[in-house]
Formats: sequence, C-alpha cells, structure tokens
Amino acid sequence: MKRSVKKGDEVVVIAGSSKGVRGKVLAVLPKKEKVIVEGVNLRKHHERKSEKNPEGSIVERESPVHISNVMPAGRFDAKKNAKKA
Repeated sequence: MKRSVKKGDEVVVIAGSSKGVRGKVLAVLPKKEKVIVEGVNLRKHHERKSEKNPEGSIVERESPVHISNVMPAGRFDAKKNAKKA
C-alpha cells in the first residue's frame, strides 16, 4: 500500500476521537499501516521505578493511529477551500 505521509509531515486526523486535530508525524509503522502523530491518541503509561525515575510515574504517550485516519494537511486545506468555492 502506498503511504501518503512520512516522518515530519504535518497531518490532520480525519476520523476518531481526535478528529480535526493537526500534528506532526513522529513515526511511521509500515508493516502495521499505522502512524504516530504528536499530541494525538494519548494513552497513560505507568513507568517503573528506576535510577532515573526513583518514584515511578504515570506518563501520557502517543499511541499509533491507522494511516487511513490521517490526511496530509495540504490536501486537507485544498479540499476545505474547494468546498467553499
């Protein structure tokens, strides 16, 4: 499957609970057909106690989103402007 986004691109989420949110692609997972977008699909992750983190903590991290649920921001803007005209 041809991917329309790559790492560093700005995308807009077009489906799901984060619909309409813009973000930068942090990683592309081609075998799973998923992308990780900055600030989208945040999940809580419990971290163990360690030397770096002696108390342990709960951290919010981005989880992957299916590639079909994102669109490059440029294409999204072009479609939006086409509907207005």
